[in-house]
Amino acid sequence: MSGFVARVLVGSVLLAGVATGFGQAGIAPAPTPPARMYLNVEVTSAHGGPVTGLQQQDFSLFNNKAPQTISTFTEIDGSVAPTEVVLLIDVMNSQEITMSRERPELDKFLLSRDGKMAYPTTIGVLTEKGIHIQPAPSTDGKGLKEALDRYLPSVRANHLTPGFHGGEERVELSLRALSGVVAQMRQRPGRKLLLWVSPGWPVFSGPAMYLSDKQQQELYHQIASVSEMLRQARVTLYHIDPLGSSESVFQSQSYQQYLKPATKPSQATPGELALQVLATQSGGLVLGASGDIAGLIEKAVDDTKSFYEISFDPKAAEGMDEYHRLEVKVAKPGVVARTRWGYYGQP
Repeated sequence: MSGFVARVLVGSVLLAGVATGFGQAGIAPAPTPPARMYLNVEVTSAHGGPVTGLQQQDFSLFNNKAPQTISTFTEIDGSVAPTEVVLLIDVMNSQEITMSRERPELDKFLLSRDGKMAYPTTIGVLTEKGIHIQPAPSTDGKGLKEALDRYLPSVRANHLTPGFHGGEERVELSLRALSGVVAQMRQRPGRKLLLWVSPGWPVFSGPAMYLSDKQQQELYHQIASVSEMLRQARVTLYHIDPLGSSESVFQSQSYQQYLKPATKPSQATPGELALQVLATQSGGLVLGASGDIAGLIEKAVDDTKSFYEISFDPKAAEGMDEYHRLEVKVAKPGVVARTRWGYYGQP
């Protein structure tokens, strides 16, 4: 592996900032999180619809397989709870033909419901020059479409180096962009959904990958930092794949092989920083294999119609970046509970 790839994989999230259409969005170090942790839990039936009316006694929470006491429990109606959606269009990691498919579908979504968004929504566009993003969310779909007209280039102008080295640059810029957007979202209250419309960025992982012990430690810390950044900002990440599974960037190797979280530096792999993996582990969804991009976006937004918020008080970790696997079970037949996969505790 080249030295540049190693620097990208273990340092990109720690860079100073990310270019936006409104100046620089700095990536400030995350403050120490409060002792109490909150989880958004989606509960669905076998048919995929939300399951409502459950009580706290129906839920069990496990922390590293050990029962964890639930401190608070609330069933939330998404239509009245503070919720924000960021719809990010990833031009940098897409081909022109992909963008030509996306554009009418994006307009279709923004102009649905007579142009009235279900939740305050922000439009962002990622190119190799940085992120152009609105300064504040809006529920005016027509206004959001006009913003997209301004931000989205009519002709793709990606001047990154082609091939392997161009892929290195896209990884770096993608992870910087993710950090910058989440830092901006963190400033606002409530639950946030980050819908990343993209085939995904390259992932340099596999048996031929070699990292020194120091690089493994730095990579593990970066994985932990990204995970905690999303959790503390209350951001759930969704991957909207405009290509579908047969054409995606993971066509030769499935992202599922990277889903198991590393619990120590020697287990860390760059694949854990893939968009699909980050989305799944945040409690979001990987949506694709469909030409109905507007429908996929709508499905992600519908995730907030009804959900449960539970909290717990974790014990202090024994070491830095100590991974804790979380699991929520519901004592009702035929239902599935989905939440973020875990957290990285600190002493």
